[in-house]
Amino acid sequence: MRAARRRRESRAAARHGRRGVRVEVQRRVRSWSPTRRDLARWASVAAGGAVSGCELGVCVVGAPESRRLNARFRGRDVPTNVLSFASIGLPRAPARGARVLGELVICPRVLRAEARAQDKSLKAHWAHLVVHGTLHLLGYNHERAADARRMERREIALLKRLGFANPYRSR
Repeated sequence: MRAARRRRESRAAARHGRRGVRVEVQRRVRSWSPTRRDLARWASVAAGGAVSGCELGVCVVGAPESRRLNARFRGRDVPTNVLSFASIGLPRAPARGARVLGELVICPRVLRAEARAQDKSLKAHWAHLVVHGTLHLLGYNHERAADARRMERREIALLKRLGFANPYRSR
């Protein structure tokens, strides 16, 4: 049943010229994480049609690895929820000749703690951080206040389209 539905959705997407973002998941820790299909849907909506057919790597890591990467690449010696690495300089080759959008490194332990503290569902927080990380790969940032407002507005609109509440409302 699932395979038939996937084939129908794939044919429908091809008819409309939408292939979405292909997601490759690497799980380095045993922890709940969304399905590859959910991750691909969230990333595809965030990326829009401009990068249809691209590949995105999602690496699910533990707190020690997140902390190591955050210290090395951002100078912050603490684990973090999501890190985004643009495709430039990624060591792995894309599957089937696809262009690589980049890679997201996500720490479920940090996500769980944040979701609990912000009174959000874990799935909604995962969706937010996949959208957030994908937007970083597309050039969005939040270094300046104006850029942060622009990025937040985009995240809110995309998450609404995906059926999730405004992630910033609980602040």
